[in-house]
Amino acid sequence: MNTKSPSTFTQKLTVTALSAAVLFTSWGAAPQVHAASNAVPTYEVKFLLDSNDVLNANGSLQASVNDAFEITTAPKRQLVEYFDTDAQELNNEGWNVRFRKKEDKTDYELTYKKRFAVQNGQIDAALSAANAAGFDSSDTNYEAEVDWGYGKQTLSFSNTKKVKASAGLMLPSASKALELLVKEIPGKLEKTRSNGWGKTILKKSRVHGPIEVSKYAGEFNGVEVDIEVLPILNASGTGSEPLVEISFKTDDYSAASANRAELMDELNAEGWLVPADSLKTNLILDRY
Repeated sequence: MNTKSPSTFTQKLTVTALSAAVLFTSWGAAPQVHAASNAVPTYEVKFLLDSNDVLNANGSLQASVNDAFEITTAPKRQLVEYFDTDAQELNNEGWNVRFRKKEDKTDYELTYKKRFAVQNGQIDAALSAANAAGFDSSDTNYEAEVDWGYGKQTLSFSNTKKVKASAGLMLPSASKALELLVKEIPGKLEKTRSNGWGKTILKKSRVHGPIEVSKYAGEFNGVEVDIEVLPILNASGTGSEPLVEISFKTDDYSAASANRAELMDELNAEGWLVPADSLKTNLILDRY
């Protein structure tokens, strides 16, 4: 009978134990995967103004509005258009695709925006839902923002890309603009429902617009405000009607809330506030 010596047995036992220890240690040292934290949004407060009470016959702001918001310079102009299919397939998935040219800039702005509803002011819940959809603090290509209107809030994530252009207020042809938008499409849009879905839908899209926007810069309680005047096609398609929107931005929720309340009070006192949320993008998609 071949009996193993105690020393041989001890050596093999030691090797086995060491191997197990190394294996156990390698498992324990495996890097842990942590989900990225929720994005940290900025805030944009927006209110609609009654065009009959704030605009002159030529579409410019009345002197009383200029005085109230310390507007002393001429408005800056820009052209804006959106792209979607007739069935608004992008919009139905929470995406808006915008092409914009500012008169004083030498580039086109291509913006791809994804929206998430905020229910009953629960911003954290909306941020968590966005996180689950891949929009979190790790993706620096997107800017998170809470749009806070008269009665509702919407969380949005915007990816803006710029393409070189000439100065002046001019857009390329609709087909060229769409070509640029398809070329620059971000991965999150492209893979919305399946790989390549976004590009397929965007290629089928058409232009909605353009709209010439006049943007006035002013101030309220030490906060920079903008007032935009947009003449958009009326519901019957027989002419245009002005949409007037005042807004301000801030990084802080408390500041957004406090200044929003004060601005609303001021607009109410002047009789300028329209007690409704702005549906600017949807109106453009529906009417053009």
